[in-house]
Formats: sequence, structure tokens, C-alpha cells
Amino acid sequence: MDELLGLKRDLGEMVEYQENSVVSREILKRETGTVTLFAFDAGQGLSEHTAPFHALVYIIEGEAEIKIEKEIHKLEKGQMIIMPADKPHALKAVQRFKMLLVMIRS
Repeated sequence: MDELLGLKRDLGEMVEYQENSVVSREILKRETGTVTLFAFDAGQGLSEHTAPFHALVYIIEGEAEIKIEKEIHKLEKGQMIIMPADKPHALKAVQRFKMLLVMIRS
């Protein structure tokens, strides 16, 4: 991870799709938070769960449905949403999509 510090990179090229899978790559991990890239194949997702911290999701490419407390939000390339701490949320790939997840722990 630290080898990426100071390097200019294209986020979409840092994680690749895999058939019928969700792929993740942690690009920064600190006590105060993490930055992780994800690639979701079409139809894949993360089941409903909660997290103790706020999380920002930025869609790099594709289209996703993000459910927060039973409300579904459709996001496309270039859009973002904040998932509040301790609120149930789930993610699903309407079509293949890549996202950047920034979790703030403080």
C-alpha cells in the first residue's frame, strides 16, 4: 500500500473484474480510515450489513443500487453517496461497476 503514496494512478485500472465475483483492493489503511477499490460483476453484491463508521462510495464506472435503510439509490459513474454509520445498507451491481470506498473511523 505505501508503495502507492505519491503515485499518480487511474483508479479504474487498479482493480479488475472477475466473473461472478466481487474483487477488492485496499489502497490505503490507517487507524483513522481506509480507502478500498471494488469491482462487482453484474448481479453481484454485498448483503445487508452495518458498519460502525460513515463510508463514502464513489462510482468509478458502471451502475449500482445502494440500499440504505430500505431506500434504494441508483448510482452511475461519477456519482457518490455517504452511507451513515450504524445504518443497514447493501450494494448490488445493476451492471458491472467499480467503486471507491472511503471509510472514516474518527
